[in-house]
Amino acid sequence: MTCAIIVAAGKGTRMGIDQDKLFLEIAGRPLVAHTWERFDQSPDIEHIIVVVRDGNQKMFSEMAAQFRFKKPFTLVAGGKERQDSVWNGLNALPEKTEVVAIQDAARPCTSNELIKRCIEAAKEIGAAVAAMPVTDTIKASEDREHISRHLDRSRLWSVQTPQTFRVGVIKRALAEVQKLKVQVTDDTAACELIEQPVKLVHVAAPNPKLTTKADIAYIESILSGGV
Repeated sequence: MTCAIIVAAGKGTRMGIDQDKLFLEIAGRPLVAHTWERFDQSPDIEHIIVVVRDGNQKMFSEMAAQFRFKKPFTLVAGGKERQDSVWNGLNALPEKTEVVAIQDAARPCTSNELIKRCIEAAKEIGAAVAAMPVTDTIKASEDREHISRHLDRSRLWSVQTPQTFRVGVIKRALAEVQKLKVQVTDDTAACELIEQPVKLVHVAAPNPKLTTKADIAYIESILSGGV
């Protein structure tokens, strides 16, 4: 059984707006509804866990009814940090789940084809992540004001979601995070702690995340079919 966890418990503070960015209306519906729909329509996903801020369960239940999502879903309260929210989602998975796809709720353009390839890669080696090679010239700065050194971009990748795992692998990785009392910015970073290889799955179509106001127009153009 393959399931998805949509992480929708964050506050989106970098947007600099009063409204929760997940409920911004883009291309005719809330942003998070687009993300949910992608996994609801994926033939490779059988059950969806949506991790939400506690108190928002009713809003998400009403959203599912409004947009007539078909797949069974479970709403789970998030934790203090993203890794805690993912852990809560993992513990709510149906018992027979073998592979899980973890998705940022603010990344609404993920294609069925990318979901499929990430799942297949996770089945093969245990962990995989949607990613793109870095194309810009990248510099490091120690003081945030001056260039410290040049980085070889041929070895650098920008990772996205979905991040897909055999359930046993990601549970073991996040258990190690908890044991060491560290914070990780994504789930593949937890895999490094247990020396779990992670397959890079090249992203072919645009798969942006809504992070700043500047992202809104681009995402809307993709969802409206303009890109």
